[in-house]
Amino acid sequence: MQYKRILLKLSGEALMGERQYGIDPNRLKEYAQEIKQVVDKNVEVAIVIGGGNIFRGLSGSAQGMDRVQGDHMGMLATCINGLALQSALEDAGVCTRLQTALEIKAVAEPYIKRKAIRHLEKGRVVIFGAGTGNPYFTTDTAAVLRAIEIDADAILKGTRVDGIYNADPEKDEEAIKFENITFKDVIDKGLKVMDMTAFTLSEENKLPIIVFDMNKKGNLLKLILGEQIGTKVDN
Repeated sequence: MQYKRILLKLSGEALMGERQYGIDPNRLKEYAQEIKQVVDKNVEVAIVIGGGNIFRGLSGSAQGMDRVQGDHMGMLATCINGLALQSALEDAGVCTRLQTALEIKAVAEPYIKRKAIRHLEKGRVVIFGAGTGNPYFTTDTAAVLRAIEIDADAILKGTRVDGIYNADPEKDEEAIKFENITFKDVIDKGLKVMDMTAFTLSEENKLPIIVFDMNKKGNLLKLILGEQIGTKVDN
């Protein structure tokens, strides 16, 4: 195995599938099967998922809503997505735990680092909800923070694009894909991989980021097995 313990970062929008908002049950099932294949290889998997398919605090702020209130609503949206993904994984036969930075004792455990690591060691998938628990921080930052805390080998950022390009490949047919790129080059070229807080934190802790197409069947397992999938960012 290329990695023993990973943190998988998924956007909330990824759960929409072909829909305009909300959660697509079919997409959930597909992701659950992809994750199960990796768990069956005895790889320890933690997940951070966004909430943009339900509510995004920054969008609420742009419409006049208090930013802190909006961000807390966004955190709750990530918990809804976490519950949905947990259900899909359990249906696929994968043991899971949902831990949240905001206490919601009726449906999830509060985030405790040692407990999270113990779950991973027992082969359970741990889903981290509610971001960092603080406004003004994205789920990208939460993903990097949790990955560092649990001593993950890498962050795998699942997107609908098969890597990092020098331009938007959905708009520019001549966009060039990078197979490997350094943190410094990403900054110098102004490429958008994660928000700068998350990216800098990852760079400082020498935590590699792999951006790949999560929607292509088998990609996650191939990446774990060491195949050149997506784009790797490291030092």
